[in-house]
Amino acid sequence: MRTIRIHVDQPLSVGLELGLPAQAGEHVARVLRLTVGDPVTLFNGDGHDYPAVIRAVGKREVIVQIETGHLVSNESPLTLTLAQGVARGEKMDLIVQKATELGVARIVPLLTERSEVKLDAGRAEKRLAHWRAVVASACEQSGRACVPEICPALPLEAWLRELPADGALRLALLPEGTQRASALRFTAAGGILVVGPEGGLGQRDTTALTEAGFAGLRLGPRILRTETAGLAALAALQALHGDV
Repeated sequence: MRTIRIHVDQPLSVGLELGLPAQAGEHVARVLRLTVGDPVTLFNGDGHDYPAVIRAVGKREVIVQIETGHLVSNESPLTLTLAQGVARGEKMDLIVQKATELGVARIVPLLTERSEVKLDAGRAEKRLAHWRAVVASACEQSGRACVPEICPALPLEAWLRELPADGALRLALLPEGTQRASALRFTAAGGILVVGPEGGLGQRDTTALTEAGFAGLRLGPRILRTETAGLAALAALQALHGDV
């Protein structure tokens, strides 16, 4: 039987009775047509799943009660941050969704030299909320109980200034890169992977990345689109150094 997993952004505990978020409640009642006594599983990003049962289905609210809780142990041992040049339209949604499924720990949307997407303060806030919803939905589908962090969009140079010296391996996906995925050596700090937007990273970007200690990673002889490149790199790194 399919497990219905629902992300709830609040503290959860055994015995707690609560109303589902409006969109989730509507999906449960009107689309899935679940009713009183049916099981659902809640999670809030703390690493646990909370099996629950539906107690009431109303016109505006679905009430559930948590019956138990258990730790979910399916996070990758390889901690990866994807710093992705913001792509146009649905491409960015695809990248965020699939990166979450591939086990990424953090996503940083970057505004780079060749970025075609322009975000003012209001639009940036709306896009961030949308991307966080995409991440939560991808966790529901993939069974993850830890929700990856997605940061506000930042110019590349500003983000580089804020990077902590935590020992994470710093990589930038470049056609002219010399590093091979199979030869990399990660520590417990994991790694950061920078991927350019449509048109790739510009000369000013690559210079700033080199000065910040990033090495060029090359996947192969073909140039990949931005919505392919980062996901292919994440899959390769997880297969070679993670848990795929």
